[in-house]
Amino acid sequence: MPAALDSQKLGLVFQARPDIIEGIKAAADSPARVTLFNNIASFVYDQLQTNGEPSAKRRRVDEGASTGAATNGANGVDASKEPVLLEVKEISVSMPQRKKFDLCFTANHIYARAANAPGPVQGIVYRWQDIALAEYVFYLPVPEKAQVQHNYILFPKGTALASLKGGPPAIDPLVFTVPATAPKQGTIGGTDAPKASSFSDSYQTLFSWAFKNHLRKAGNAINIVAADPNKFHSEIPQPHRPKEKAVHVKGFRGSKDGYLFFLENGILWGYKKPLLFIPLDRISAVSYTSVLQRTFNMVIEVFASEGEGTEEVEFGMIDQADYGGIDESYIKKNRLQDRSMAEQRKAKLELAENIRAAKKAGGAEGDEVPTNGAEADVTGGMSELEKAQLEAEQALQDDEDEDEEDYDPGSDGESEGSGSNEEEEEDGEEEEEEVEEEDAEVKMEIVKEEKPVAKAPPAKAPPAKAPPAPKPKAKLPARNVTQVLMSGTDDFDHSRDNDDDLDMEERFDVVG
Repeated sequence: MPAALDSQKLGLVFQARPDIIEGIKAAADSPARVTLFNNIASFVYDQLQTNGEPSAKRRRVDEGASTGAATNGANGVDASKEPVLLEVKEISVSMPQRKKFDLCFTANHIYARAANAPGPVQGIVYRWQDIALAEYVFYLPVPEKAQVQHNYILFPKGTALASLKGGPPAIDPLVFTVPATAPKQGTIGGTDAPKASSFSDSYQTLFSWAFKNHLRKAGNAINIVAADPNKFHSEIPQPHRPKEKAVHVKGFRGSKDGYLFFLENGILWGYKKPLLFIPLDRISAVSYTSVLQRTFNMVIEVFASEGEGTEEVEFGMIDQADYGGIDESYIKKNRLQDRSMAEQRKAKLELAENIRAAKKAGGAEGDEVPTNGAEADVTGGMSELEKAQLEAEQALQDDEDEDEEDYDPGSDGESEGSGSNEEEEEDGEEEEEEVEEEDAEVKMEIVKEEKPVAKAPPAKAPPAKAPPAPKPKAKLPARNVTQVLMSGTDDFDHSRDNDDDLDMEERFDVVG
């Protein structure tokens, strides 16, 4: 008998989509397809009957069960069936879900519960034992808020470095926000409410007392770590509260912006998923890369797990103003190794200097120097903030060298000197023209007074004017020129009286 579609399950699964049922019936034209559609309908039906919601919404809860942070609780104890020792209502939870919940403290668990709900919210159930083993509880300010607010961050076991493994963590840390004011009346409940009233001056004192009390019973009375501005603070003032020192540094991890907190036991990155906390004893080395005029990147080598070497995590676009505080007040004080000048980075720096020298030599000869992308690699690999300063000084030195190459030390003086020489040459030419004109007038007067003895031969063409000397002779006063010409005239008359056979040419020679 041929297989038939299970119309009953198909109707239950796709009752809101009759078009899908009709499509399945039209496509079920073979036994293989009928079997496939029946299997799909049975699987979806079983999932809906088990939890009443798609499996995608249960993924984190199921994964949490494998790590011991399941809804069913520790040692087989159901958290929802434990008596609530302390309840604090209307708390703003930001992770794993962003919503207001009531936080409930039991002997073995802390969990979030919706208002008037009978049990905990799925995925927000944590065992005290897991938190005690992790030893990471923080009380840190919320940046860029006009009103003072703080976040409590609880890292269960195995979640601090989980984001370094690539995939999403099995369970997210618990992050919730409290104001700086005291709890409102009627927001504290549970069997321990009378004891809690003694610590209800503020949310900080209330939760600090509750956490220490339950963690001590879980076997580890860990300290709640808070940021200390005396140990580390940012040099950039906060726009909302400029008189208060910021204990965070803004930066990026990949494309996500966030805040770095340099704490006494490690470096925390928050407050966006995935959170990351790097304990000091898991930091192998720190280096500074991509150093620019305003920002730099910080790369941290982390011992992710035993026997697997190190993994690098990079935080980018950190303001240069915070470099001194990070390097001097934290990295060096905690004796963390700075590998900014490790051998591989030194090699890149030397390569950059060689490329620069080759470019200078090649530029002088007019040849291009191939880099094969090495310069780009070096720029990205250069570390050490001081190297950026040396780089800037080197750039200024290069500019000065180019200016010196273009500068001609004699150009200014030669222009001034050439101008003065040209003026002197022009003055000399004018003086010579004046002397020649006066000389010609005197000669014409002499010729008119003279008796014609013989026909004078045609005058020869005057010789070509010689180019002016580089330095003309000193200008003679007009009085001296006249005296010279008059003296020449007297000599010529005297020679004419003594020797009438002198021709015109000889007389001109005597005068000239």
